[in-house]
Amino acid sequence: MRYKSQSVAYWYFAVAVALFGLQLVFGLLSAAKYLGPDPLLYILPFDVTKVIHTNLLIVWVLCGFMGATYWVVPDESRCELHSTKLAYVQLVLWVLMGVTAIIGYLFRWGTGNKLLEQPLPHKIVIVVVMLMFLYNIGMTIKKSGRLTTTEGVLIGGLGLAALLYLPALLQFDNYTVSIYYRWWTIHLWVEGVWEMIQGGILAYLLIRLSGADREVMEKWLYVIVGLVFIAGILGTAHHYYWVGVPSYWLVIGGAFSALEPVALIGMAMYAYSAIRRSGLAHPNKLALHWTVGSAVFTLFGAGLLGLAHTFPSVNKWTHGTLITAMHGHAAFYGAYAMIVLAIISFALPSLTRRPEEGSAMGYWSFWLQLGGMFGMTLSFATAGIGQVYLERIMGLGFLDTQLKIQIHFVMLIITASIFAIGVALFIIDFFRYPLRFELAEAVTPARAA
Repeated sequence: MRYKSQSVAYWYFAVAVALFGLQLVFGLLSAAKYLGPDPLLYILPFDVTKVIHTNLLIVWVLCGFMGATYWVVPDESRCELHSTKLAYVQLVLWVLMGVTAIIGYLFRWGTGNKLLEQPLPHKIVIVVVMLMFLYNIGMTIKKSGRLTTTEGVLIGGLGLAALLYLPALLQFDNYTVSIYYRWWTIHLWVEGVWEMIQGGILAYLLIRLSGADREVMEKWLYVIVGLVFIAGILGTAHHYYWVGVPSYWLVIGGAFSALEPVALIGMAMYAYSAIRRSGLAHPNKLALHWTVGSAVFTLFGAGLLGLAHTFPSVNKWTHGTLITAMHGHAAFYGAYAMIVLAIISFALPSLTRRPEEGSAMGYWSFWLQLGGMFGMTLSFATAGIGQVYLERIMGLGFLDTQLKIQIHFVMLIITASIFAIGVALFIIDFFRYPLRFELAEAVTPARAA
């Protein structure tokens, strides 16, 4: 840690990993309900556990992104944060918003718009928190007078994520119209600007971990961002099959969605070439595992599995089935969960007394999570193929279909349990080391200029 204010990141990471663990609790609860009987049917029904599971994903990943930014920006700009007090106030507001939202979901207080179920007061708090965050980061960069491409892409992604949240504030009486505008936030987040955030964090980690030339890394970053924008924006239309838009949008959406893996292939090549040149020389090999793992698993989950059902001729059968869950779980985990865990693993030796090379528990966590998520992906895939055939082609009823594919949910719970053990080990490894918050080297005013 080169700057004292980078210690703010620890508290964001702590909240993020705690919420990650809570998300898994509700995910396992949701999966178990497919097997029945459900003793919690009238206390925590499926719709409630699933809403909490999916919304906790958004909250903890964004919390991790903000923590990563509070770590990266001082290091890149060579300057202390503008206001650590503002960063802590922002975190308190974020936690209060998340806790009260979860309590609200238990009492059915929400909008019913998937992943954007937050009631309007909570959405306003989210906007306020993001404005505080962007102001703090913007003033830090202004004070330093230094803005690198890496942090520019990272902050640009976060700024656009805040901007694209604004359609979520609108309320529509027509559910179809609501779903149409929902994709303007959700798709352009997860298949657009969040990939900018991932790319920015990935570039920062590769520069630090591989010793690669910054100019070369940042040229790769420009290519990735360009491909994300070209494919991601028009690729939004591949979600439109079910909402009654003109048919030409299906062709546009299918074609440009098919281009999205190109950006992800570029990202994987980008990571591989950097690490290959360095020869794995950096002592923090645990962070290297998470960094390269994120790039490769993103190509698998977001790229190849997304491509598998993005074309309209396929998507008309698979949309809204467990095939979507297959793609969604692998994509979110590889692209966003793993990159947050990567930056945490990189920063932790500077924030705590964890050995820089990592611990045995840390490596067990990595492999158990990776294996568990791969198994979950296969379980969703096999269940989804059976569901599509039985329900949408053969015309079997939904509940009858679920009974015939239950064996795949047994597989899902087993593999999800393996994944959960990996996450539990990561959380224990995070909190078991005492804090130190010591500067690695003195930073003089001249150097910070």
